[in-house]
Amino acid sequence: MSGALKAAWGLTAFVILAGAAGWLITGRAVFAVFIVLGVLTAVGALLTGRSERAATKEEHNP
Repeated sequence: MSGALKAAWGLTAFVILAGAAGWLITGRAVFAVFIVLGVLTAVGALLTGRSERAATKEEHNP
């Protein structure tokens, strides 16, 4: 796992937790946007990880 991918997962966790905490503390649903952005970041990290693994397999199996 590359450093950029680790950073993406860390950012994902932070954004989702910050959104959930903000929503619970204030009761304002606007913090749901943070949760949605965190989920979108997770999807991007998953897609990046899959393409990274595919590229690695191609390099090892010409």
